[in-house]
Amino acid sequence: MDTTCPFSPHKTPSQESSRRFHGIIIAKKLAIRQGRRIMKKIRLKLNGNLIFTVLVMLAMAITIIVKETSRPAQTPDAIGYGSGTVKGEVVQILESGTVQLGSIEQEYQIAQVRILEGDFKDTLVSVDHGAYQILPRGFSLTTGERILVTVGQTPDGALRAYFIDYIRLTPMLVLFAMFVVASILVSGWKGFQSLLSMGVSLLIIFYFIIPRILAGADPIWTSIVGSFIFLAVTQYLVYGWTLKTQVALVAIVIAMTITGFLAVWFVNYTSLNGFGNESAMYLMQQGENLNIQNVLIASIIIGTLGVLDDLVISQASVVMELYSANPNMSFRERFGAAFHIGRDHIAATVNTLVLAYVGAGLMMFLLFSLNNPDYLLLVNINFIAEEIVRSLVGTLGLFSAVPITNLIASWAVDTPERVQKLCRIFGPLGASHDL
Repeated sequence: MDTTCPFSPHKTPSQESSRRFHGIIIAKKLAIRQGRRIMKKIRLKLNGNLIFTVLVMLAMAITIIVKETSRPAQTPDAIGYGSGTVKGEVVQILESGTVQLGSIEQEYQIAQVRILEGDFKDTLVSVDHGAYQILPRGFSLTTGERILVTVGQTPDGALRAYFIDYIRLTPMLVLFAMFVVASILVSGWKGFQSLLSMGVSLLIIFYFIIPRILAGADPIWTSIVGSFIFLAVTQYLVYGWTLKTQVALVAIVIAMTITGFLAVWFVNYTSLNGFGNESAMYLMQQGENLNIQNVLIASIIIGTLGVLDDLVISQASVVMELYSANPNMSFRERFGAAFHIGRDHIAATVNTLVLAYVGAGLMMFLLFSLNNPDYLLLVNINFIAEEIVRSLVGTLGLFSAVPITNLIASWAVDTPERVQKLCRIFGPLGASHDL
């Protein structure tokens, strides 16, 4: 007797194969649709970043062209390289020997130099090198070498030329090209955007902050406004319109304000006048409207911003990644985890900042240490006191940046509802999984 149920749920092998086949087809279609949605998001993001990048590049090019074409001619009495400083090429060494300058005996040269530009182009002049001024050892002129010389006429019409410096443009361009290639190879598109953001920062410093200060504007406010402009442009250029970027900008502004107040307070409290650098004396001779003390404060603010930017964006990224990994973390847990990472980061950053300032002033430290002075008196010297205040104020600004950034970022991602609300206004989260 056949006991098989005519409505048995068991399927034949052909039916099972057909079912699996249709399941695979449906899964493939879903995967293709999901992939298309992802690629669409990627294209939209890349197109947005590309458009913004192109606009920034165009703005930079237009600014440079306009500023350079409207630049006034250099005056002959300008400090440093004026209109009389031109390029020259060493044709031959006319004379060489040794000369005694005080207690130092050194080699000297008299070179015949062909002027390569300016009113005296193609004129041959004699230039002494080491005959009247002390030079570093191991530096001598060679035939075919290009140098900078200052050319002028004496009252009786005679042409005189003086050695100014070596031309270093070619090796510096080689080094810069290596830097650009390495940055792009390691970081890709982000590396290119970082290079572009560096250009934006330099552009604003040289074409906005410096001209405004020289024109008599307050150095502190000028540096703050200029710094905020290039920080905003560079942050959006590299990281896009994201919640992470907005959090970082707010934290940077707050930390920068704290650093500015500390700089003003301690520069006045320590009676620093800005004349620790000899350049300040030349600036005072050129412009009576310059407040050198405020220029010192502005330099502290700008000098701190580079490290501050790095620290703040890193902390904001940490908080966003913590939220992405575990949205259920409490505010306290997320803040504590990010702060723990920030302490390690700031410990290394502080050391870097202090060593950078010490390295920049190493020559002066060596000079002042020749006669074994009292180090308590040594740190009181204007130049050294400036560097100490600069490094300590900058470090205090960094200390404030970590809790401020963590607090703002942790508040922003405290609940999924708040994240959704903020992301609708300020863009995607900015974590690594965002497309």
